[in-house]
Amino acid sequence: MKGFSLGVFVRGIAMGAADVVPGVSGGTVAFITGIYDELIESLKACNLQALQVLFKSGPLACWQHVNGNFLLSLILGIVVSVVSLARVISYGLHEHPLPLAALFFGLILASALIVFRQIPQSGRQIGWLLFGVVFAVVIGELRPADITATPLSLFLSGALAICAMILPGISGSFILLLLGMYEPVINAVKQFDVVSLLSFVAGCAVGLMLFVRLLSWLMHHHRPRLLATLTGILLGSLTIIWPWKFDAQGQLLSESLAPGWQNVLPWEYASQADPQLLVSLIIAVAGVMLVLVVEKIAHRS
Repeated sequence: MKGFSLGVFVRGIAMGAADVVPGVSGGTVAFITGIYDELIESLKACNLQALQVLFKSGPLACWQHVNGNFLLSLILGIVVSVVSLARVISYGLHEHPLPLAALFFGLILASALIVFRQIPQSGRQIGWLLFGVVFAVVIGELRPADITATPLSLFLSGALAICAMILPGISGSFILLLLGMYEPVINAVKQFDVVSLLSFVAGCAVGLMLFVRLLSWLMHHHRPRLLATLTGILLGSLTIIWPWKFDAQGQLLSESLAPGWQNVLPWEYASQADPQLLVSLIIAVAGVMLVLVVEKIAHRS
């Protein structure tokens, strides 16, 4: 395919895999792999001006205006990942929750370090960093609602979740979980429910087109404050992805982030089950190293 970028496609696969997991953001993957700014500006270019270019100068000029090769490669990667990995990630969350959570804990921790290193005069932005931490912790303390899955609710859920998906640190899947829409969306993907998928995707498209404009403006005019806030959100989101959890009755959590979940220390968890502490630590460290290696490769390229 002319203009297809394998590197961007692979990044899209990683973003899609991250977005399937509650507590992990595809925006984090975009940031650490060095395509975040290009992603925001490319999405921002999908506007009325793009339509004017289409009618005045033709499809090729419009395609170049919206950085079409980049977006197509990325979106293909995300779609392939979500469709192919939804079952795998779901299996991992149910059968191996502690190692999987530990892996993403390491990924997010290292991502926070990478974002922090990019903040100009980071010492002056501590207040914004703390704001991000508090914001993420408060989001993490919210508990799932009970909303019926209808085309309208799927549309609105998609519009809200996509804003989180593109932000490093806040997981769109976790927002869906809070809304009680995570399982309906995953089931729609598994069963290829066209009506539900179209409603959700339409909401994502509308929410994305509106949100990227705000995000682009912040990146250009308040970048240090935005990066500090994003660093705080990443750090605060560690409370969401923390591996060792009990349910509201103090028993082992039967499903990922079920209503009333609470974080506990590994030795508290050990009173009821094997905390797999050594394995989890090794996998978390591996996650940190993976992010640092990926960031270095992306920086060189």
